Amino acid sequence: MRTAVNAVSDVVENRPRPLREFDQIHMKTGDMVMQSEAIASWAADKRLAFIGDGDAISVAVAYLRKRDVLNFGPSRITVFDFDERTVQAVRRFADKERLEYLDAELYNVLDPFPDRAKFDCFYTNPPWGASNEGASVNAFVQRGIEAVGYEGEGCIVIADDDELPWPKQVLAKVQAYASERGFYVSRMNRKLHAYHLDDAPDLKSCNLFMSSLPENANRRAPSVSLTDPASLRNFYGGSKEPKVRYVHELKKPDYGKAPEGEYRLEFLPEESGE
Repeated sequence: MRTAVNAVSDVVENRPRPLREFDQIHMKTGDMVMQSEAIASWAADKRLAFIGDGDAISVAVAYLRKRDVLNFGPSRITVFDFDERTVQAVRRFADKERLEYLDAELYNVLDPFPDRAKFDCFYTNPPWGASNEGASVNAFVQRGIEAVGYEGEGCIVIADDDELPWPKQVLAKVQAYASERGFYVSRMNRKLHAYHLDDAPDLKSCNLFMSSLPENANRRAPSVSLTDPASLRNFYGGSKEPKVRYVHELKKPDYGKAPEGEYRLEFLPEESGE
């Protein structure tokens, strides 16, 4: 366990800080360890697409296998994210650690999904849709379904709370949306993950696993842009519609060091010489 936690700590040091205006909230490190093992097992020997990955679970999955903490994992991992900081962080880490099966691509879910070789499964931890009844979740689920060509499996990380009404409503909407596209809930692991969430520190999320029905590839349709204003309303939370296509990285950061704008040095007085 210590080796696993230390490995994931390396991943955490490499990932960029979250931007709350885009509902980016990071999973806590201990839960990342458990999640990475679960996803590595679920997607073992499969081609796995991450539709967004601010948490850097993709990197943790690949790195734990590289460090021989796990002896299983996906055969290929590709991250699709609109935050260039995330994309470049994945690429730099993959290059440094020689993770040949890990890559990332700059992509916004509002755009048609890239025409790529079919993936076997997808993973997404999207904006949780508290203010839009899950429409933001379904946007990411749609791209995941397209990534697997309507035939495969998916894992959706989504809010899970027995006391709040909106997580139940979102779960129902997402399950209905997937069902309409030929996917059923194969299993659900409840209340697994905690987050660095100041305004709701006790809010947890679950893993909602979905699988396609037999011959579901016949439902496959062309991928198109998402432009419906009703579906995009409150995409990143209350009154936060998507207006940004990409978050660009201005310079290469070193996530293991504090940025200069975060501190100021006060020097010792110089001794006067006689």
